[in-house]
Amino acid sequence: MEETGGATAYGVTLAGGGFDFHKFVRQPQTIVRILSWLFALVVFACITTEGYINPAHSPEAKCIFNQNDSACHYAVGIGVISFLACVAFLVLDVYVPFMSNAQERKHAVLVDLVFSGVWTFLWFVCFCFLTSQWGLTHDESSIPHDAARAAVAFSFFSIATWGILAYFALGRFRRGVNEVTIPTYTEPPSDLHTPYPPTYAPSSYNPTTYTPTTYTTYPSNVPDMHQQPPFTTNPQA
Repeated sequence: MEETGGATAYGVTLAGGGFDFHKFVRQPQTIVRILSWLFALVVFACITTEGYINPAHSPEAKCIFNQNDSACHYAVGIGVISFLACVAFLVLDVYVPFMSNAQERKHAVLVDLVFSGVWTFLWFVCFCFLTSQWGLTHDESSIPHDAARAAVAFSFFSIATWGILAYFALGRFRRGVNEVTIPTYTEPPSDLHTPYPPTYAPSSYNPTTYTPTTYTTYPSNVPDMHQQPPFTTNPQA
Protein backbone atom coordinates (compact mmCIF):
# COMPACT_ATOMS: atom_id res chain seq x y z
CA MET A 1 0.00 0.00 0.00
CA GLU A 2 1.30 3.40 -0.93
CA GLU A 3 0.69 6.28 1.43
CA THR A 4 1.39 9.91 0.84
CA GLY A 5 0.52 11.59 4.12
CA GLY A 6 1.68 11.15 7.68
CA ALA A 7 4.62 9.26 9.09
CA THR A 8 5.32 6.12 7.10
CA ALA A 9 7.48 3.01 7.27
CA TYR A 10 8.09 0.81 4.22
CA GLY A 11 5.48 2.57 2.15
CA VAL A 12 2.58 2.54 4.62
CA THR A 13 1.51 4.76 7.49
CA LEU A 14 2.27 3.90 11.07
CA ALA A 15 -0.06 1.53 12.91
CA GLY A 16 -3.14 3.05 14.42
CA GLY A 17 -5.07 4.23 11.38
CA GLY A 18 -8.22 2.47 10.21
CA PHE A 19 -8.43 0.35 7.07
CA ASP A 20 -9.96 2.12 4.07
CA PHE A 21 -11.20 -0.55 1.63
CA HIS A 22 -12.01 1.87 -1.20
CA LYS A 23 -8.59 3.48 -0.97
CA PHE A 24 -6.94 0.06 -0.84
CA VAL A 25 -8.56 -1.28 -4.01
CA ARG A 26 -7.71 1.91 -5.95
CA GLN A 27 -4.01 1.72 -5.25
CA PRO A 28 -1.76 0.73 -8.19
CA GLN A 29 -0.17 -2.15 -6.30
CA THR A 30 -3.57 -3.71 -5.53
CA ILE A 31 -4.76 -3.29 -9.12
CA VAL A 32 -1.64 -4.92 -10.57
CA ARG A 33 -1.85 -7.76 -8.07
CA ILE A 34 -5.46 -8.46 -9.05
CA LEU A 35 -4.44 -8.45 -12.72
CA SER A 36 -1.69 -10.97 -11.94
CA TRP A 37 -4.29 -13.12 -10.21
CA LEU A 38 -6.56 -13.01 -13.27
CA PHE A 39 -3.72 -13.74 -15.73
CA ALA A 40 -2.60 -16.75 -13.72
CA LEU A 41 -6.17 -18.01 -13.64
CA VAL A 42 -6.48 -17.74 -17.42
CA VAL A 43 -3.21 -19.59 -18.06
CA PHE A 44 -3.82 -22.65 -15.94
CA ALA A 45 -7.56 -22.73 -16.74
CA CYS A 46 -6.91 -22.78 -20.50
CA ILE A 47 -4.40 -25.62 -20.18
CA THR A 48 -6.33 -27.74 -17.69
CA THR A 49 -9.58 -27.50 -19.68
CA GLU A 50 -8.33 -27.54 -23.31
CA GLY A 51 -4.61 -28.14 -23.06
CA TYR A 52 -4.69 -31.89 -23.61
CA ILE A 53 -5.99 -33.78 -26.67
CA ASN A 54 -6.09 -37.41 -27.76
CA PRO A 55 -3.98 -37.91 -30.88
CA ALA A 56 -5.25 -40.33 -33.51
CA HIS A 57 -2.33 -42.69 -33.05
CA SER A 58 -2.28 -42.64 -29.22
CA PRO A 59 -5.01 -43.36 -26.65
CA GLU A 60 -3.32 -41.13 -24.08
CA ALA A 61 -4.04 -37.40 -23.89
CA LYS A 62 -1.10 -35.25 -24.93
CA CYS A 63 -0.27 -31.60 -24.37
CA ILE A 64 -1.29 -29.32 -27.24
CA PHE A 65 2.18 -27.73 -27.18
CA ASN A 66 4.06 -30.14 -29.44
CA GLN A 67 2.69 -33.03 -27.37
CA ASN A 68 5.22 -32.04 -24.68
CA ASP A 69 3.58 -32.70 -21.34
CA SER A 70 6.37 -30.84 -19.54
CA ALA A 71 5.23 -27.58 -21.14
CA CYS A 72 1.68 -27.99 -19.88
CA HIS A 73 2.79 -29.17 -16.44
CA TYR A 74 5.16 -26.24 -16.06
CA ALA A 75 2.56 -23.65 -17.11
CA VAL A 76 -0.12 -25.14 -14.84
CA GLY A 77 2.26 -25.28 -11.87
CA ILE A 78 3.41 -21.69 -12.30
CA GLY A 79 -0.16 -20.51 -12.81
CA VAL A 80 -1.60 -22.26 -9.76
CA ILE A 81 1.18 -21.04 -7.46
CA SER A 82 0.84 -17.50 -8.83
CA PHE A 83 -2.92 -17.63 -8.28
CA LEU A 84 -2.51 -18.64 -4.63
CA ALA A 85 0.39 -16.24 -4.06
CA CYS A 86 -1.64 -13.27 -5.27
CA VAL A 87 -4.38 -14.10 -2.76
CA ALA A 88 -1.80 -14.44 0.03
CA PHE A 89 -0.08 -11.16 -0.83
CA LEU A 90 -3.40 -9.32 -1.00
CA VAL A 91 -4.09 -10.46 2.56
CA LEU A 92 -0.57 -9.43 3.56
CA ASP A 93 -1.07 -5.98 2.01
CA VAL A 94 -4.11 -5.52 4.22
CA TYR A 95 -2.26 -6.68 7.33
CA VAL A 96 1.00 -4.71 6.86
CA PRO A 97 -0.40 -1.29 7.94
CA PHE A 98 -1.38 -2.81 11.29
CA MET A 99 2.20 -3.96 11.99
CA SER A 100 3.75 -1.66 14.61
CA ASN A 101 7.18 -3.29 14.37
CA ALA A 102 9.40 -2.01 11.56
CA GLN A 103 11.29 -5.30 11.33
CA GLU A 104 8.06 -7.20 10.61
CA ARG A 105 7.25 -4.76 7.82
CA LYS A 106 10.75 -5.14 6.45
CA HIS A 107 10.40 -8.93 6.31
CA ALA A 108 7.00 -8.66 4.59
CA VAL A 109 8.37 -6.30 1.94
CA LEU A 110 11.43 -8.50 1.40
CA VAL A 111 9.25 -11.58 0.88
CA ASP A 112 7.16 -9.66 -1.64
CA LEU A 113 10.27 -8.38 -3.41
CA VAL A 114 12.00 -11.76 -3.66
CA PHE A 115 8.90 -13.68 -4.70
CA SER A 116 7.88 -11.10 -7.31
CA GLY A 117 11.37 -11.05 -8.78
CA VAL A 118 11.59 -14.85 -8.94
CA TRP A 119 8.13 -15.21 -10.47
CA THR A 120 8.89 -12.57 -13.08
CA PHE A 121 11.76 -14.76 -14.23
CA LEU A 122 9.68 -17.97 -14.06
CA TRP A 123 6.91 -16.42 -16.14
CA PHE A 124 9.52 -15.36 -18.69
CA VAL A 125 10.73 -18.96 -18.86
CA CYS A 126 7.12 -20.15 -19.20
CA PHE A 127 6.44 -17.75 -22.05
CA CYS A 128 9.59 -18.79 -23.91
CA PHE A 129 8.89 -22.48 -23.31
CA LEU A 130 5.29 -22.33 -24.53
CA THR A 131 6.20 -20.16 -27.50
CA SER A 132 8.96 -22.48 -28.64
CA GLN A 133 6.80 -25.60 -28.26
CA TRP A 134 3.88 -23.97 -30.05
CA GLY A 135 6.19 -23.09 -32.93
CA LEU A 136 7.24 -26.75 -33.17
CA THR A 137 3.66 -28.00 -33.23
CA HIS A 138 2.82 -29.26 -36.75
CA ASP A 139 -0.47 -31.12 -36.42
CA GLU A 140 -2.86 -28.31 -35.50
CA SER A 141 -6.02 -29.73 -37.01
CA SER A 142 -7.59 -30.83 -33.72
CA ILE A 143 -5.88 -28.35 -31.43
CA PRO A 144 -7.92 -25.52 -29.82
CA HIS A 145 -5.90 -22.58 -31.09
CA ASP A 146 -7.62 -20.02 -28.89
CA ALA A 147 -6.65 -21.81 -25.69
CA ALA A 148 -3.04 -22.23 -26.78
CA ARG A 149 -2.69 -18.60 -27.86
CA ALA A 150 -4.39 -17.34 -24.71
CA ALA A 151 -1.97 -19.34 -22.54
CA VAL A 152 1.01 -17.87 -24.42
CA ALA A 153 -0.37 -14.31 -24.40
CA PHE A 154 -1.27 -14.22 -20.72
CA SER A 155 2.08 -15.75 -19.82
CA PHE A 156 3.64 -12.72 -21.47
CA PHE A 157 1.27 -10.36 -19.63
CA SER A 158 2.21 -12.03 -16.35
CA ILE A 159 5.86 -11.11 -16.94
CA ALA A 160 4.86 -7.45 -17.01
CA THR A 161 2.57 -7.53 -13.97
CA TRP A 162 4.97 -9.46 -11.75
CA GLY A 163 7.82 -7.20 -12.87
CA ILE A 164 5.77 -4.16 -11.84
CA LEU A 165 5.05 -5.76 -8.46
CA ALA A 166 8.77 -6.36 -7.97
CA TYR A 167 9.43 -2.70 -8.82
CA PHE A 168 6.82 -1.53 -6.29
CA ALA A 169 8.31 -3.78 -3.59
CA LEU A 170 11.81 -2.50 -4.33
CA GLY A 171 10.63 1.09 -4.02
CA ARG A 172 8.97 0.40 -0.67
CA PHE A 173 12.07 -1.34 0.61
CA ARG A 174 14.34 1.56 -0.34
CA ARG A 175 12.04 4.13 1.25
CA GLY A 176 11.77 2.00 4.37
CA VAL A 177 15.54 1.82 4.78
CA ASN A 178 15.75 5.63 4.58
CA GLU A 179 12.74 6.30 6.83
CA VAL A 180 13.20 3.83 9.66
CA THR A 181 15.44 4.99 12.48
CA ILE A 182 14.01 3.00 15.41
CA PRO A 183 12.82 -0.61 15.44
CA THR A 184 9.38 0.04 16.92
CA TYR A 185 6.87 2.78 16.25
CA THR A 186 4.41 4.07 18.82
CA GLU A 187 1.56 6.50 18.70
CA PRO A 188 2.60 10.17 19.13
CA PRO A 189 1.17 12.10 22.11
CA SER A 190 -2.32 13.44 21.50
CA ASP A 191 -1.36 17.05 22.38
CA LEU A 192 1.90 18.07 20.76
CA HIS A 193 1.79 21.53 22.36
CA THR A 194 2.03 20.22 25.92
CA PRO A 195 5.57 20.86 27.25
CA TYR A 196 5.54 17.52 29.06
CA PRO A 197 4.03 14.19 28.08
CA PRO A 198 0.80 13.41 29.94
CA THR A 199 2.42 10.72 32.08
CA TYR A 200 5.32 12.98 33.03
CA ALA A 201 3.48 16.22 33.75
CA PRO A 202 4.72 17.73 37.05
CA SER A 203 2.19 17.82 39.87
CA SER A 204 1.15 21.14 41.38
CA TYR A 205 3.49 22.36 44.10
CA ASN A 206 2.29 24.70 46.87
CA PRO A 207 5.28 26.02 48.82
CA THR A 208 4.74 26.81 52.50
CA THR A 209 5.04 30.44 53.56
CA TYR A 210 8.13 31.12 55.62
CA THR A 211 8.28 34.29 57.69
CA PRO A 212 11.80 35.17 58.72
CA THR A 213 12.33 35.93 62.41
CA THR A 214 13.34 39.54 63.14
CA TYR A 215 15.48 40.59 66.04
CA THR A 216 15.57 43.99 67.73
CA THR A 217 18.74 45.92 67.54
CA TYR A 218 20.81 45.76 70.77
CA PRO A 219 21.24 49.33 72.06
CA SER A 220 24.79 50.48 72.20
CA ASN A 221 24.29 52.81 75.22
CA VAL A 222 23.37 50.03 77.69
CA PRO A 223 26.29 49.21 79.89
CA ASP A 224 27.78 45.84 79.55
CA MET A 225 26.79 43.83 82.63
CA HIS A 226 29.72 41.53 82.20
CA GLN A 227 32.23 44.36 82.16
CA GLN A 228 34.27 44.54 85.34
CA PRO A 229 34.24 47.83 87.26
CA PRO A 230 37.35 49.93 87.21
CA PHE A 231 40.03 49.14 89.83
CA THR A 232 39.87 51.51 92.89
CA THR A 233 41.94 51.64 96.09
CA ASN A 234 40.21 51.73 99.46
CA PRO A 235 41.23 54.79 101.58
CA GLN A 236 42.77 53.98 104.97
CA ALA A 237 40.75 54.91 107.96
